This record gives sequence, C-alpha cells and structure tokens, in this order.
Amino acid sequence: MPLLSYPAVFMRGGTSRAIMFHGRDLPDRAEWDPIFLAAMGSPDPNGRQLNGMGGGISSLSKVCILTPSDRSDADIDYTFAQVQIREPRVDYRSNCGNMSSAVGPFAVDEGIVRPHGDTAIVRIFNTNTQKIIRSTFPLMDGKAATDGDLAIPGVAGTGAPVRLDFLAPGGATTGRLLPTGKPIDRLDVPGIGTMDVSMVDAANACVFVRAADLGLIGRELPEELERDATLLERLQSIRRAASIVMGITRDDAEARSVAAVPIIGFVAPPLDAPTLSGDPLAAAQVDLTARFLSNGQPHRALPLTAALCTAVAANISGTLVAEALPPGAGGQVRIGMPSGILTVGAEVEQKADGQWVAHSGAFYRTARRLFDGRIYVPS
Repeated sequence: MPLLSYPAVFMRGGTSRAIMFHGRDLPDRAEWDPIFLAAMGSPDPNGRQLNGMGGGISSLSKVCILTPSDRSDADIDYTFAQVQIREPRVDYRSNCGNMSSAVGPFAVDEGIVRPHGDTAIVRIFNTNTQKIIRSTFPLMDGKAATDGDLAIPGVAGTGAPVRLDFLAPGGATTGRLLPTGKPIDRLDVPGIGTMDVSMVDAANACVFVRAADLGLIGRELPEELERDATLLERLQSIRRAASIVMGITRDDAEARSVAAVPIIGFVAPPLDAPTLSGDPLAAAQVDLTARFLSNGQPHRALPLTAALCTAVAANISGTLVAEALPPGAGGQVRIGMPSGILTVGAEVEQKADGQWVAHSGAFYRTARRLFDGRIYVPS
C-alpha cells in the first residue's frame, strides 16, 4: 500500500506533545480522522501506538490544525483533535490547554503572524470551544524564543515563558459556567448511588468529587490509580452521569463515546504528598490537592483546561473545590498534583443577581518545536 505524506511540525506544549498541521495542507475535514489515527498509530489494542507518533498516553496523542483567522478579534484559528489510543475515534469536543501554548509560537515561526519588537501577542480562536485565548511570549530575531528560566512541573529543563489568558472561559462546553445553576449537586450515579459533585464549565467542562468520598486520601500517584480498575470504572460512571446532567450527552451510551468531556477529577485539602520526580510536596506549599483522569487515564500532571476550571471553581463559593481550600485562599490557586505544583489565576465575579461570571483565567507554560518535515500515513 503506498504511503501519503503531509507537511507537519511536531511540538511540545506544556506537558503534552502534538502533530501540528497547517489547515491548507490537509484535505476536507471529512477526511481528517483516518489521517490523524494513522499518524498517531491508532487504534492500537496494545495501547502503545508504536506504529505512529503517539506515546501510548492521552497527553501524547494529540493533533492541532492551524489556519489564519478571518475574525476581527483573532489572528489564528486553532482546532484541537484528541486521538484515542485503543479505539478508532478522534474527539473534537474539547480543547487542550497545554497544546494551546504551542499555537502562538507555531503561528509566528510559520509566518502566519508577523509581530514586531521583542514580544509577541497572538490572539487565538479555539474552534472547539468557540473561545479566545491570548498568547504572550518573547521573541528572538523575529522567532519565538525557546531559551528561558521558566521550569514547569513534569518537564525537564527550562524554557521561555508563554503566558496564556483564557478570556471569558465560562460555558466552553455547555454554554453555562454552572451547567445546573448550582455550585454543588447530589448526583444519582447508576450502580453507585448518590454523591456530592460540583459541575463547572470553564475552558472545558469538569466534574469534581471529594477524594474522601471515593475512599481516597487525594495524594495517590497515577500508577496507584491505574492499578485500581474498580476505582477507574467508578470514576467513569460518575463522569458519564454528570455528562448527561450537564447536557453534554443524551444518555449513557453517548456519554461512553465522548471521552474527552467532562473531565473528572477529585480534590482534597492541602496535603504532604509524593511526586513523580521523587521530590515531596509539603502541605504548606499548596492551596489544594487534585488528581484528574484524561480520556480515562490518570493524568501525570494536570490537563491545563481542567486546572483552569479548578481555579475558577475555587473562586465560586459552595463548590467542592472551594470547600477544600484553607481560609483566605482564592484568586491565584496553587494546585498540588502528581508532577508538582501548578499555579493558576482566575478572575471570577458574582453578580448582583447571584449569577457567577468567569472573566478570565491565566497560567504560564513553555513550548518547543521538536522537528518538522512530513508525516507518512497509509493511503
């Protein structure tokens, strides 16, 4: 079978990696899925994606498609594709915050955006969520700088800082910051019963549960969670029930087919905790402890959109996230997670009518081009 090839760039953004395509180099959208699946090496019943560019975990099985924007408030349109590992499915229902950090540098280095001076500000329209992201980063000789002093948990070394501001992130998936109108709900989960959850939609829809309600401490590392198949299925059952209540899917069967959203996580108060690097975290260093699943897998760090949603939820009175915070915490939230500490800022306001509004959320990442050339896939 002859191979087809497409121009592509491979980049790291935050704690994720993705193949980056110019939209002009791809065929009609109806033909994208088989290209992306083959490029990543999916579906793979072994879960390793050795026949493609994927790395066998959700954060390494991603594709970004970039085109110049026709919008007056954006410079580039960015579509994110989450490629499933074991199944022949590509999900376009969510955005990836980590890979969002690579979009601005890609746009500059590829000549889509031509900034002047020593700093670039790129306005990104994410087509998945219909939201604007502002990316700000330093330039070196007209290209995105890569050298810098910013270290992010989960990535070895340091790099140039990329600031991402998610503007008006509320309702990215469902159209409402609080899809049920309440900061906490008693969710009826088939086969489990009722339990407290907070369903919040900022950057991506998330459902939060207490670690203690799952019989957990909250500081468990991904490998420990992966060994507990019963726990993972319980979390998926909660996620699917929340998906229906949030209006993302109509029934359990559809919720099973939409793996990307809502993202499910569990939270606990600040804890002394281990990390994947072996460097322990002290409870005094964080405001909150959190763990998330990404497409069914325990995440090694935090999905960035889920981290932003966590910061927003932390600033909404009555959520399980706010409940876990020590007195006086808010605004910028230091989240303890498997790879270390992630600090996320959120500007949230409660209006006179009681409605909550998320004005923005911000965090810093690093990004780096790894290689460019052509990606080969079966015809």
